[in-house]
Amino acid sequence: MTDAGFAPEWLALRERADAEARAADLLGPLRESLPDSRLVIHDLGCGTGSMGRWLAGRLDRPQHWVLHDRDPRLLALAEATLATEDVTVETRRAEIAGLRATDLAGTSLVTASALLDVLTGAEVRSLAAACVEARCPALLTLTVVGRVELEPPEPLDERFQAAFNQHQRRHLLGPDAVPTAVAAFEDLGARVLTRPSPWLLGPGPLAEEWLRGWVGAACEQEPELAAAAPGYLRRRSGDLRVLVHHADLLAIPGERA
Repeated sequence: MTDAGFAPEWLALRERADAEARAADLLGPLRESLPDSRLVIHDLGCGTGSMGRWLAGRLDRPQHWVLHDRDPRLLALAEATLATEDVTVETRRAEIAGLRATDLAGTSLVTASALLDVLTGAEVRSLAAACVEARCPALLTLTVVGRVELEPPEPLDERFQAAFNQHQRRHLLGPDAVPTAVAAFEDLGARVLTRPSPWLLGPGPLAEEWLRGWVGAACEQEPELAAAAPGYLRRRSGDLRVLVHHADLLAIPGERA
């Protein structure tokens, strides 16, 4: 992933918020779906490896992680920080959209973080088909759902939110990703569990960086907002508190709710 939003600096800035947001109560049903033997885990769009750093220690058995990303810089960072005595790592520079069930032979789990909303509907359905055909669960976390709550609220909040959501929907699923993924997995006979995983951001660099990106995308979608953006950002600086809603999804092939 080469978009500036996936730069190592941004991924490092958000890692703690990601870790605190992920739905830990999905780990129980996840563990029940996994074999007792050594795990083979494919991490799609792995970035710097934050998902592996969060999940590996929560799975009580030896693991082999296969890290997928388009960016060789991110793959190198992830490989260097994830390997331990009980965790081995390999990297694959690859397009996520090309993943097939044959690529997942022998896989215990497919996982990803902040991925579904930057895929198309066809890509999500293809991913679901690959996982179900390979008979491996999928834990897909931190997908945006199109709702943010800013404190203190302002009248322009809803307009920026609507414009941002439409910007995401230009070519990708954006806030429609979770229901699309749920339908794709359930249509193939998988049991699907979803849980909220909101970012809770207080004043600081992450909230400010997120806000600049959110407002910038909204203005790109609706240029009329550009005149109001500088004043909006200025009023928001310093004491911004924001709740960015996400959802986590666990799909287990071969089961129905």
